Amino acid sequence: MAKASRVSFGEAIAKLGEKHPEIVVLEADLGKSTYSYQFGERFPERYFEMGIAEANMIGTGAGLAMTGKIAFICSFAAFVTGRYDIIRMSIAYPNVNVRIIGTHCGVAIGPDGNSQQGLEDMSIMRSLPNMGVIQPGDDMETQQAIEYSLKHKGPLFIRLTRQKLEDINSKNYQFQYGKGVILKDGKDVTLFATGGTVYNTLQAAHRLEKDGIKVRVVNIHTIKPIDDELIIKCARETKRMITVEDHNIIGGLGSAVSEVISEHYPVLLKRIGLKDCFGESGVEKELYKKFGLDTESIEETIRDFMSKDQPVLV
Repeated sequence: MAKASRVSFGEAIAKLGEKHPEIVVLEADLGKSTYSYQFGERFPERYFEMGIAEANMIGTGAGLAMTGKIAFICSFAAFVTGRYDIIRMSIAYPNVNVRIIGTHCGVAIGPDGNSQQGLEDMSIMRSLPNMGVIQPGDDMETQQAIEYSLKHKGPLFIRLTRQKLEDINSKNYQFQYGKGVILKDGKDVTLFATGGTVYNTLQAAHRLEKDGIKVRVVNIHTIKPIDDELIIKCARETKRMITVEDHNIIGGLGSAVSEVISEHYPVLLKRIGLKDCFGESGVEKELYKKFGLDTESIEETIRDFMSKDQPVLV
């Protein structure tokens, strides 16, 4: 069943709170939007409403983590990662167990517009030492990622959607931190997608299959540490690769993949995402079409990429 990953987070953290008294949740006046309110209703003594003061929330969360708590600090991705200097010195540098929950990522949040669309957040967070970056692609993956985060040592940034996500994983799926998931195999080109773009990417691949284009689709739920081994394997086997992300192509998934192949096995790479620009207000589906993230646009980009007689670099 399609479900926004922010909703999956709310359900997961409320459930995990029963068995894990060390969990504390901090919110910056957006509990009904991030769905952290579900934890607050069940465990009010461990839920802290910090108001519109993200910097204070970050520092308080870090302090609680230093006392042995596992702190989840919640806000829109654009707002919380914008307090980079506080995160850098209070969370990343001391390497404390804080989970930064950034919801409403990408242009898919729609009418709220650029001021609230997280489009640079992955780039900011993956540049920080000690910081892991996770972006789950469906309900099951989100719930398992939140559960995994309880045993992770050090800080994590977990990027969640406002829009509903279709199921992409099988019923026996098991989340593995730092490991990509091959959702569909193919020998002609590899597509790496993350978060809200995975389903559309998979649909585009199935369409191309009908015309004999064999597309491999890989779900990259962990942006950092990224799965170097799988990326290199795909580069060797398909020679051409495409990344798809609801994020600026500078510093996000596309950059992470290009860093791996440029050092280990250079092949042709096409990056799909926002091309060094801001988002805008609009209907979710129309924005995905405008920025080339809907199924039809991804399919068209793949066809164009595959049709050109481009030299293979290795």
